[in-house]
Amino acid sequence: MSEQDDWHALAAYTPARVALGRTGSGLPTRRVLEFQLAHARARDAVHMPFAARKVADALNRPGTLLATTEATDRHTFLMNPDAGRRLSAASRLQLKRGNYDAALVVADGLSATAIHAHGAALARLILASLPDLAWAPAVIVTGGRVAIGDEIAETLGVELSIVLIGERPGLSADDAVGIYLTFAPRPGITKDSDRNCISNVRPGGLPLADAAHRLAWLVSESRRLKLTGVELKEDAPDLRSVSHTASLPP
Repeated sequence: MSEQDDWHALAAYTPARVALGRTGSGLPTRRVLEFQLAHARARDAVHMPFAARKVADALNRPGTLLATTEATDRHTFLMNPDAGRRLSAASRLQLKRGNYDAALVVADGLSATAIHAHGAALARLILASLPDLAWAPAVIVTGGRVAIGDEIAETLGVELSIVLIGERPGLSADDAVGIYLTFAPRPGITKDSDRNCISNVRPGGLPLADAAHRLAWLVSESRRLKLTGVELKEDAPDLRSVSHTASLPP
C-alpha cells in the first residue's frame, strides 16, 4: 500500500509529523526509524553536557562570566527545578553591582544543543541591536532555568533581564532557543506572567535576526512603560518591512 494519504500535501508546509503514510495498519518502517531518530536527538539535547566555555569564547565579549546553579548535575536539574533557579554561592560572589541597564544571561536550559548552535550568534545580534543600553557583563549559566535571570539581575542591580535559554526539544526541533525579557525582576516574586517570551528561535523557526529585532522593540516599549508581561504586547513591525541598512530601535 502506498505511503501517501489524503494529508500528504500538508507535509510541504510544516515540519510537524503529519501525513506519515501507512503500511497495512501500521506506519511505514522509514517513518518509525525517523521517529526513533528524532526522539534520540531530543533526549541527547536534554542530557548533553553544556560547553559553557565554548559558548563564551564564541561570544567573544570581554568580561563574560561563567556561572553555575545549585543544580550540580543533570539529574538534580531535571528532578529539582528550583535548584536551577538559584545561583551557586561561588557564582553569586562573581557578580558585582554597577551602573548597568540590562543583564544578558545565556543558559543551557533543556537543550544545550540549541545554545551550542545559536546562543552566541543570537547574543551578538541582541547586543548589536541595543547599543544604547549599558550592559552588565554577560553571564553564561550551566544548569540554569529561566528564573535564574531574576537573581542575576537583582544582584547586578539592573532594570532588565534578558535570558536566552534552550527550549524543551520536540520531535521536529531540538535546537530552539527561547528569549525571556523581564522588567525589574525579583527572585521568588516575579511570575511567568511578568515576562515576555520570544520562542522557537532557530533557522527553521523564527530567524535569529527577526528575534533580535522583536526583542529590541520590546525592550524599547518595556523601558517606556516600565513593565513586561501580559500588559506588554508584541506589536513590532515585520523585519522584512525594515530596511536592512536601517538601525534597529534603541
